[in-house]
Amino acid sequence: MAVDGIFITSELEGALADRIHAHQLVFDPKMANHLPPHITLIGSSGAGPAPPTTPIAELKARILPVTRTTAPITLRFGPPERFVQREIVSMRLDPHGPLRTLHERLKGCGLPFLQSRYPFTPHCTLNLYPTLTPERLRRMLAIREDEPFVVHTLCIYHTKEPQKPKLLFTAKLEGQ
Repeated sequence: MAVDGIFITSELEGALADRIHAHQLVFDPKMANHLPPHITLIGSSGAGPAPPTTPIAELKARILPVTRTTAPITLRFGPPERFVQREIVSMRLDPHGPLRTLHERLKGCGLPFLQSRYPFTPHCTLNLYPTLTPERLRRMLAIREDEPFVVHTLCIYHTKEPQKPKLLFTAKLEGQ
């Protein structure tokens, strides 16, 4: 089923983004050329995407109060994991603490979201489309990117597969 909805992500930056993008190019060039390396906060787990017909003014009215009162968050990836019964491998993040709080605040901001089939599992996807071979899976699971990084900007995208997602706006985390 093709996705058509509004997602909230945070794009990785700097050397970490470059390294993860290089991994993605090796394991899933189609996905790597679709979006920069990112963490999905709303849209794929914990809450589904917002309806694509949601006006940008309403998105801003609901999301910006959350970002104005949320401080940047320092995170660290755990080792890669394969999603259960899926061909997807991702770099996982701790789903608790400030990241969970941000997710719950966005989820409760008053926007309608579709229901998600999965619990909140913050992550950066390494591969999405290709079928995993045992060798590719072994190589992906060996990746380690454990340096801390900071989430300080949210990116709000309209995703309408198979088209490339369209960035609607960004919002800085401005809290103290």
